[in-house]
Amino acid sequence: MSLPTLSAAQVEWVVPQVVQYIGHQRQTYRAGAAPLSLSQRKAMLPFFPEPVLDLTRLVILAGKRVNHPPFYGELMKMGFEATCLPNFSLMAAITFVDTVVSHEPFTDRLLFHELVHVVQYEKLGVVEFAAKYVTGFLSGGSYDGIPLELNAYELDGRFAAAQPKAFSVVSEVQAWIDGRRF
Repeated sequence: MSLPTLSAAQVEWVVPQVVQYIGHQRQTYRAGAAPLSLSQRKAMLPFFPEPVLDLTRLVILAGKRVNHPPFYGELMKMGFEATCLPNFSLMAAITFVDTVVSHEPFTDRLLFHELVHVVQYEKLGVVEFAAKYVTGFLSGGSYDGIPLELNAYELDGRFAAAQPKAFSVVSEVQAWIDGRRF
């Protein structure tokens, strides 16, 4: 199933909608979120700088799911099928800047993946992150083709290796930015 081709004006409309959704979701969940536990910090410290770990907050939803963005209806009017759009209710977790909302208990690998997104937000800013997510989705043809996700999956795969060697996620994300891979 292919995605519709959006005009530049349509993309310019979508990006601020995504930015607004991210901000609203962050505000909604941040108040009830908790800092990383000591064991989570210990597992992540070889890969992430302390300020990222200090700033990040986590919440696990019980009995509910993150709502789809309110602009999905408009996207369907633009030609998207609901089954083509990212399904937030099926995602293990979603990062809204520095607030990670999970639908399941955090494993170290899931937390690592979401912390990569925290670093991406930090490096790109919310507006640029949203723009790259939208254009990555449109050019990649699906959630799995979004370069921001490809970066996070590549790095979490390295982390999950049998004997992972410490590496700097900040440097790895910066290398993708410098290489225009997003």
